Amino acid sequence: MCSTLIIEMKTQQQGNELTLDALEIIHTANAALEARYADRLKPNARLSRQMVSFQANKTRPGYRWFKYKEGFSEALVHFLLDYLRLEHGQMLDPFSGTGTTLFAASGRGIDATGVELLPVGVEIIEVRKLTQGACADELLATVRRWRDERPWQRLRTSAAFPHLRITSGAFPDETQAQLERFIDAANTEPADSARLLRFAAMCVLEEISYTRKDGQYLRWDYRSGRRQGSRPFDKGVIYAFDEAIDRKLAEIAEDLQPSGFLPGFFEPTASRGSIEILRGSCLNILPSLPAESFDGLITSPPYANRYDYTRTYALELAMLGVSEAEIRELRQAMVSCTVENRDKTWLNSRFTEELYGKAVRAFDSQQELQAVLHYLEHQKQAKLLNNPGIPRMVRNYFFEMALIIFECALLLRPDAPFVMVNDNVRYGGAVIPVDLILSDFAESAGFDVEVIWTLPTGKGNSSQQMGAHGREELRKCIYLWRRRRS
Repeated sequence: MCSTLIIEMKTQQQGNELTLDALEIIHTANAALEARYADRLKPNARLSRQMVSFQANKTRPGYRWFKYKEGFSEALVHFLLDYLRLEHGQMLDPFSGTGTTLFAASGRGIDATGVELLPVGVEIIEVRKLTQGACADELLATVRRWRDERPWQRLRTSAAFPHLRITSGAFPDETQAQLERFIDAANTEPADSARLLRFAAMCVLEEISYTRKDGQYLRWDYRSGRRQGSRPFDKGVIYAFDEAIDRKLAEIAEDLQPSGFLPGFFEPTASRGSIEILRGSCLNILPSLPAESFDGLITSPPYANRYDYTRTYALELAMLGVSEAEIRELRQAMVSCTVENRDKTWLNSRFTEELYGKAVRAFDSQQELQAVLHYLEHQKQAKLLNNPGIPRMVRNYFFEMALIIFECALLLRPDAPFVMVNDNVRYGGAVIPVDLILSDFAESAGFDVEVIWTLPTGKGNSSQQMGAHGREELRKCIYLWRRRRS
């Protein structure tokens, strides 16, 4: 009997008995799904947590300028390109982040196209492209001059930092005054130099502020005067602006000077592939790209983990001049990964009727997913979830990802690889096998699931989940699908 139907029958019962029975049904269904993919679920000892996170980029020129913890590493992209033996052609990344796939592929002579919604990521990519262009020598000279002469210190007045409500009071008064003078002084430079200098300031916002990025929100140090949670939070050292910006300018200068290049970094222009970045949501942009125009795809979408990038990167968005209204629009435009995402009622008008119908059928027929969705809805009705928006978020996340997978099947050439980094998640005690559900969608869309690499160590669930349901390690995976030949 279908696990979804069994769960519906169990709703006549109440309380813990229902929860335990339903969780056992979901566990059994997941085990059956895992058995279907058992020959393709393979541990890969060459992959590490560092490689699939920002950690391995922390010392890499260019990548180290901005700490973007949600990205994966350049080393991972090189590992994948070597494994796939991709040496030329067109690469696509529909969730570009700060451009790791784009720059790693470009450095090996592969043309790369990326799609990115968050203005912070777009700014990082575009500034890095500037530093690889014809004006690189001029930019290096400007950075060195500013590091040596500190022209911002000669200003006495400056325009106010364009705070959002969520960022108001984020800096000590003197730090904010120094930051504001730096930005005003930077704006007197030629356009490209001014942009690079503002970018350098954007890179130090977190370390000079009372805040720390913490996935779903900004944590505030007790010295800010804001109360947040039951325990005061101490982020440690809060750096003075001049100290932080001196260090950042020196780092950028070191990476821009030829003697500071690490092997394989900024290659000569003639041997480097092109980089194109498309601003906006891939749900809007992918349907406008030409069919069968890409030779490979390497990406990592937002995980279904409730992270709200518009909150964690609020300081950077404020500095880029993003308004409160634009923040709300960004939050609703991104793939549904936070409980504040609402239904995207416009999706059926963006995709073709045929593709949309195929995605709906794949979504509706994925029994393990439907069982989880029914369970979460019943948990919501019983007020057993810590946020009632979780069922909607999970439902919309998987449907939107189905649309993206089906659209990418049209954009990739036959036999082209689609590589995705993603995490499994757990809500209300129910483990959601994101890797296997999305692989099921991929098979319906016209991909063969070649391998699902699992990392040697997974990740633990949240403290709330452990408290209520015990500890259970979740798989961290990299999926390799290949576009099926017609």
